[in-house]
Amino acid sequence: MEYKRIDDRHYVVRINKGEEVLEQLSLLCSKENINAGEIKGIGASNKVEIGLFNTSTKEYKTTVKEGMFEITSLLGNISRKDANVYLHCHINFSDVSLNTYGGHLVKCYISATCEIIVTVLNGEIGRLFDEEIGLNLFSFE
Repeated sequence: MEYKRIDDRHYVVRINKGEEVLEQLSLLCSKENINAGEIKGIGASNKVEIGLFNTSTKEYKTTVKEGMFEITSLLGNISRKDANVYLHCHINFSDVSLNTYGGHLVKCYISATCEIIVTVLNGEIGRLFDEEIGLNLFSFE
């Protein structure tokens, strides 16, 4: 990963071939002490793991896709849980037949490049586990 801070609120990030997106973004947020923000990106991948949350069972069903993919949309947010970086991202990606898949991003390995803009929000957004929902929700305490 390489990145450049272009002003007080924005980072331009390039994730390189073979790197995993969430791992690299977590490193960036830790190194730069980013506590709240927005993530937007596009790129190319050869392996993506996505999930869908079942609200009845409160579990994620995950699927791994391997092949040649264009990342058509990578969106997410940055917060903190227990003082650690917490990334919540969703992804849409298309295959060689232009079939599109999407869901909660679990892992995404880059096959060429991934270009991401991180917008930093002032302050900190926390997360707390909600028993009823079964997810770590934004906390405003």
